[in-house]
Amino acid sequence: MSPKEIRPPGHASSGAGPVVSERVAVRLLVVLAAAAGCLDAVCVMRLGGPFASVITGNLVQLGRGVATLDGALAAGAATAVAAYALGVAAASTGLGRGRLGRGRLGRGGLGRGGAGRGGAGWRRRACLIAVAELALLVCVCAGWLATGGQPSATVAVLLLAPASAAMGVQSALTIGSGVPGASTTYLTGTLTSLVHAGAGTPHGRAAGGAGTPLRRAAGGLGRLAALLCGATVGALLLLVAPLWAPALSAVLVAAVVAIIAISTRGRTEGS
Repeated sequence: MSPKEIRPPGHASSGAGPVVSERVAVRLLVVLAAAAGCLDAVCVMRLGGPFASVITGNLVQLGRGVATLDGALAAGAATAVAAYALGVAAASTGLGRGRLGRGRLGRGGLGRGGAGRGGAGWRRRACLIAVAELALLVCVCAGWLATGGQPSATVAVLLLAPASAAMGVQSALTIGSGVPGASTTYLTGTLTSLVHAGAGTPHGRAAGGAGTPLRRAAGGLGRLAALLCGATVGALLLLVAPLWAPALSAVLVAAVVAIIAISTRGRTEGS
């Protein structure tokens, strides 16, 4: 199915305006992956065990909480899953369903063209969505500081809501970046794709055309490494400066907001 065949009504207007280049978007996704790693470390270590972004893990924790009658764990995991879904839904609506759908297609509409072609890619609206993610992370930081970095079980559940919603927003923003197959929150698929391509299967070798698999592999490895580094730094901050541990994620997302704003200001598409 070609991109033209799936274009929804009104899609043309949503595609107008300056767009962040694919090269810049790939680098910003690495920063977002680091932010997710840091936030997940804080949530797992200090907010009762659930993740902000790993829904598979949260479903396992929810099942564990139900089986062991651990109400706090079950409530936290359920809150994280629900808030994440709401974040994805809200950001997807804000970005526009047409653009998100085409961002998912990867080879169908982007392939070599990258971000900004065929209606996909980050434009000024994406900056507003990133600001919404930043606002949610600021709420987490405010609540964290208000408790002195030692939230009770009840407050932990309350903090998981904006944290997970922020990661849902980030996931939708990542899909809308126009970078094929990219993720900054759930990276099991990224690792699977890298190993699959590295195994030398015919499908892996043929995907994306000459040079493209190498670029995708570099981006995927970068996001995996960034997630690990973000989680490591987040855990270390909890040990040496616990009051500021969640702030790292907010600072990283703020940097992404600033760069998207600069990249989409005073430019015309294709410049």
